Amino acid sequence: MIKSSLLTLFTFTVFFLYFPSVSAQNDVFQQLEEIAVVEEKVMMPMRDGVRLATDIYRPKTDKKVPIIFSRTPYNFATWQDGEQKTRTAAQALEAVKRGYAYVVQNERGRYFSEGEWDILGVPLTDGYDAFSWMKDQSWSNGKIGTLGCSSTAEWQMAVGALDHPSHAAMVPQAYGAGVGTVGDFQEQGNWYRGGVEQLLFFSWLYGVEHDKFKPRIPEGATQEDLIRISRFYDLAPENPPVDMAEALKHLPIQDMLKNMHGKKEIFDKMVRRKPNDPAWFEGGLYHDTMDLKVPGFWFVSWYDVSVGPNIALFNHLRKNSENKDDQYLVIAPTLHCAFTRATENTVVGELSVGDARLNYEEQIYSWFDLWLKGEKNDFKEKTPRVQYFTMGSNEWQAAETWPPAKAKMTTYYLNSNGNANVPGNGTLSSKKPGNQSPADSFTYDPMNPVPSLGGNVCCTGNAVQGGAFDQQEQEKREDILVYTTEPLKEGVEVSGFIETTLYVSSDVKDTDFTIKLIDVHPDGKAFNLNETIQRVRYREGYDKELFMEEGQVYELKLSPMSTSNYFKKGHSIRIEISSSNFPRFARNLNTGGNNFDEKEGVIANNKVHHSGKHASFIKLPMVKK
Repeated sequence: MIKSSLLTLFTFTVFFLYFPSVSAQNDVFQQLEEIAVVEEKVMMPMRDGVRLATDIYRPKTDKKVPIIFSRTPYNFATWQDGEQKTRTAAQALEAVKRGYAYVVQNERGRYFSEGEWDILGVPLTDGYDAFSWMKDQSWSNGKIGTLGCSSTAEWQMAVGALDHPSHAAMVPQAYGAGVGTVGDFQEQGNWYRGGVEQLLFFSWLYGVEHDKFKPRIPEGATQEDLIRISRFYDLAPENPPVDMAEALKHLPIQDMLKNMHGKKEIFDKMVRRKPNDPAWFEGGLYHDTMDLKVPGFWFVSWYDVSVGPNIALFNHLRKNSENKDDQYLVIAPTLHCAFTRATENTVVGELSVGDARLNYEEQIYSWFDLWLKGEKNDFKEKTPRVQYFTMGSNEWQAAETWPPAKAKMTTYYLNSNGNANVPGNGTLSSKKPGNQSPADSFTYDPMNPVPSLGGNVCCTGNAVQGGAFDQQEQEKREDILVYTTEPLKEGVEVSGFIETTLYVSSDVKDTDFTIKLIDVHPDGKAFNLNETIQRVRYREGYDKELFMEEGQVYELKLSPMSTSNYFKKGHSIRIEISSSNFPRFARNLNTGGNNFDEKEGVIANNKVHHSGKHASFIKLPMVKK
């Protein structure tokens, strides 16, 4: 087990949290043995001779059955006193009861699987070869559905684009780590946002990557040997505890893993890749140039790190896929991979969003029954195209498209008397500013960045706690600009993508600009909804770097934010603008250099302009109630 501050978040990702808990089924493995044929450590061969460790649970029947397949980099075989104690067994039991074989497999180079592991670089042929092997088994009906969350979902899209005839349906959840470029997003598997490194992988790799000197099973080990030794050795490393809140402060960022004494070879390659590096297009990432035809039931969370590109992928498939009518979407008000942690009083950060439960299991199996068993069920008649939870009104809603058809883009202009870093001075209104409206300025010191407070995050250990938190105290900082509407005279729903255009200037060659969307309550509490960032050098695309000149004003379009929130009567809509949100995002050291190999920064004097000529604004998709 991992003994670090990453444990809780890794637990969310390791196990797909939509099935009954193991603690409620202490005899789960005994039940499996009664109704299932259990085959452990089946070494599935790939085309290059590498064998991948696979556990198979299938019903005791002479009939051919469909398969639910989960491939993962995580450990799914922890043993204690001879009894399997992971949620894998609970998932397998549920699948077998419903007439499915459940197959779980480790990626190459992970635990008992042979070969060398490379995040997002595992051959796509491994997935294709696994499908071919499974369809040819005597007990298989040839139909395979893929299922998983986070890193157990990220491989599904690119492999799905290979169009294996047996890949009949997919259920990817929190799958942004597998999305390279789609629509307005070029995040390369969540490594970037707006050209800025998201530090989640800096901590995640420390916690999960196995050392190159790890114990290895001798080539040719038999299945019997592997089953026996797996009772004694699960090959999971015990990583020394790391305080990620401190570790992520290290500069230069290219030495972070080295400073943690972690394995760094994969990290060393990735940290030097710029957003448009050809290497991003050679591994396991899905890009919107690929043709993906597999019917998909997609699951996304409002407070997840990748909500924007996740929804953009769904929209891309709804527009371009040959099977555009076989794509469905669920958006929950939860953190990363925490779908079934919703309760009748779901709290995300400090904010209660009420009863956010949904019948996930029923819908997922109805989906698989349709595509893997060929049942003529009522999934398509009963299931809305898009099911989304609206915070504020705290209700599940349905739509045929995203954003909902009734959402109308409404422009709000930034304005102030030139002093928006004093709360209350900056305003958002439909009125365009006058020609003489003064710019707002602030000083950004990369050695004193704005600390991340809540947000849409994953996998940063104790460095950032995700969710909604009251931003009032933080807004008193002089390096945060605050713009707020008047209290609303009637409630309004904001559901869709939020677009931001800022006119900015600086006295340095390069810097970043951040934004947060906030719901301000009548008592002054200010809860964050979403956030984004943009590195100015990439303002005209990620295939070139354009540096700033002092005195010049530049148009900056930030990558879109996404949410569904009902701003009640008396509430206000607010945005915060700054140049850092750390350690959610890496700091720009403002030098114009590589940034990843630098440890000394310079102070930037930054400005946001809002005049008739340079009218900064946001566009909100508003649905009036």
